Amino acid sequence: MSIDPRVALSSLTTALEEHLIAASNRRGDGDPSVEAAFFAVADAFEVYEDALYESYNEVTPLQVFDDEDEEDEVADVDEDEDLEIVEE
Repeated sequence: MSIDPRVALSSLTTALEEHLIAASNRRGDGDPSVEAAFFAVADAFEVYEDALYESYNEVTPLQVFDDEDEEDEVADVDEDEDLEIVEE
């Protein structure tokens, strides 16, 4: 079952608007409403991206990063890379 990209885009737009509202009403660091809105945007974006690809074989220039992506980036650093020692 494929989702109409227009419907998915509407859901993404709504999620972005709700994120803005949550962010503007933030009640301190780690506000659960902001965190929930953040993940709602990420989920809605992925649905939109999938619908766009299924319908038109097209993608956006955007990417959702998660904790696993950050860990992969750290793992990609060459640990055996030589370091240059600078003496003053």
